[in-house]
Amino acid sequence: MNDVKSVLDHSKAAMEKALSHLEVQLTKIRAGKANPAIFESVMVDYYGSMVPISQTASVNTQDSRTIIIQPWEKALLTPIEKAIQAANMGLNPQNDGVIIRITIPPLTEDRRKELVKTAKAEAEEAKVGIRNSRKEAMEFVKGLLKKGLPEDEAKDAETKIQALTDQYVQKTDKHFEQKEKEIITV
Repeated sequence: MNDVKSVLDHSKAAMEKALSHLEVQLTKIRAGKANPAIFESVMVDYYGSMVPISQTASVNTQDSRTIIIQPWEKALLTPIEKAIQAANMGLNPQNDGVIIRITIPPLTEDRRKELVKTAKAEAEEAKVGIRNSRKEAMEFVKGLLKKGLPEDEAKDAETKIQALTDQYVQKTDKHFEQKEKEIITV
């Protein structure tokens, strides 16, 4: 039974990882409100090395539509500005010589639909990861069955694996629904 417990634990950890990845990906999708997380993937040329923007400046929200980026060194104003423009996010950074101010434009209806599709694709990717974890666990249980695991214990393990899968798919759907609501709300 110890093998069955370890496969359940491993499966749960893999599903949790897929869900965590989804949460991170959804924070990167802009929903019309100023959110510093949208800049996590923006890389800045910092004296020849490409580093995340968060390692070169503080990124904060001033209000629901404005993000303020304050570099730790004045020399980084231009490289940060160029990195944001190169990231092709549809944002127009304004450099005043001390900080970079970014006003988040309201989303158009078409852009909202695009972002919902992107969020849905991320949710589907998470579900694929969850189902792959289920498949691996089920195959492991079948292998244990061939090695002498009693059939009723194998059936019980498969039922628990399926219940865990259903639980994580449901969590994934909830995360997607929350993001969809956030994107659609004007």
